[in-house]
Amino acid sequence: MYEENAISQSILANSTAIYWIIFIAVAVLSWVISSMLNRKVKEYSKIPTSNGLSGKDVAEEFLRDQDIYDVSVVCVEGHLSDHYNPATKTVNLSKDVYYGTNVAAAAVAAHECGHAVQHNHQYAWLEMRSKLVPAVSFASKWVMWVLLAGMFLVNAFPQLLLAGIILFAMTTLFSFITLPVEINASRRALVWLEAHNVTSPASQPKAEHALRLAAYTYVIAALSSLATLLYYIMIYLGRRD
Repeated sequence: MYEENAISQSILANSTAIYWIIFIAVAVLSWVISSMLNRKVKEYSKIPTSNGLSGKDVAEEFLRDQDIYDVSVVCVEGHLSDHYNPATKTVNLSKDVYYGTNVAAAAVAAHECGHAVQHNHQYAWLEMRSKLVPAVSFASKWVMWVLLAGMFLVNAFPQLLLAGIILFAMTTLFSFITLPVEINASRRALVWLEAHNVTSPASQPKAEHALRLAAYTYVIAALSSLATLLYYIMIYLGRRD
């Protein structure tokens, strides 16, 4: 029994140390990517679009070009608050993007319209993510409380921690399914921007760079979620029965 307890404690200690190393590394990397993204968006906001189109113009032309007429382009408050809402069929653009006549605004607007195109074409990864939304919303609401209680009662009632792990696994899965959705939307955006001369040969790589940095934030979030999930799994496996 003593040997089993020692092994359990060793597994927990090692998993905790590994988790904190990964957590710190991910946090630093996240800060670096976020800083780079903000800096590049600011830099590319000074580069005008080739044809003088604003983010609003880009979005509306993109949608028309894809024969999508039931999606509205609206202006919303906030910085980098741009998103596509499939429930209301709206491309929501922040003021800087909506009114901006620069490469950064055009790239963001086209990217969000890429999601509208995915929705219209029933893109498989987007459909899968949409189906997970209700379950993930429920999991996000309760997961931390269940995990916290499960860690306190890990030896007396391990099933509670297991339930928390399952809930957290759903949010992790959602993070990874989001990756191909975001990458595909950016690819659609870049192809359209270049084909319609919104970007020039000189500014196209800058639009691509901005969207790539934005995609990296989703990659980091997914890896962070996976690392946290593995940490809870190690605690569960290292419990004393």
